[in-house]
Amino acid sequence: MSRIRFTKMHGAGNDYIYVYTPENPIGDPCKAALEWSRFHTGIGSDGLILIGQSDVADFSMRMFNNDGSEGKMCGNGIRCVGKYVYDHHLTTDRRISVETLAGIKIIELHAGPEGSIWGATVDMGEPIMADKLQIATPDGSMQQGSISIADKTYTATFVSMGSPHCVIFVDDISRIRLAEEGAAIEQSSLFPQGCNIEFAQKLSNDTIRARVWERGSGITLACGTGACAVAVAARLNGMTTGKSTIAMDGGDLTIDWNRENNHVYMTGPAVTVFEGEINI
Repeated sequence: MSRIRFTKMHGAGNDYIYVYTPENPIGDPCKAALEWSRFHTGIGSDGLILIGQSDVADFSMRMFNNDGSEGKMCGNGIRCVGKYVYDHHLTTDRRISVETLAGIKIIELHAGPEGSIWGATVDMGEPIMADKLQIATPDGSMQQGSISIADKTYTATFVSMGSPHCVIFVDDISRIRLAEEGAAIEQSSLFPQGCNIEFAQKLSNDTIRARVWERGSGITLACGTGACAVAVAARLNGMTTGKSTIAMDGGDLTIDWNRENNHVYMTGPAVTVFEGEINI
């Protein structure tokens, strides 16, 4: 039986198990994500992130949800990837490129007065407003469209940040039954690949409160790609005009949709919780 070294990290409460695979190879990451993510009998997390080598970037990243499914991208996770490789002396650069299934992402690390990394800004690329593989509408898009579940009908906007998101603005986010309604919308026939669901409420001209139901993980304290999708949807629907603060259960993320290059930039924390070893 071999032992795997891991690091538990979180970004705004969105927590993952991080493993550097050149030194700790994992043959079945789907099974590992499922078993290690369990609370009480495992490490406990929203999933597993593998950091590896890349022929086209400084590092590679693979992300697995806590149900064992593989996702294309994780915004909170990739900030922690940047902190991991810097803290573990795998690089001395504070500008890092990472290969993901959603393309190559660029991370700018932020350090405190003593040089320790507290967070990062990530170029998340361009938002995608239409994708017929991810949403079953005639043109593969939806802005202020209708979604009905049980006795409710919501107005929703579709935004993909590599991963698909359905953003629903409501008047009172505290009244949302997130586990019930998020799961029902994720499984809608409107989303053939499933979907991440964000319920959001405008608090001010530049602050949006959001709660998240993540495809493959359920309720999470935050979602980086989800925060980007909320900020884009708010701008599309005339609710904001510039940089936004997305207030999630685990903390705040700052999102800037730059209209000059159409890229979305996400800034937020990256925190190491503990390190350890686990049998595989």
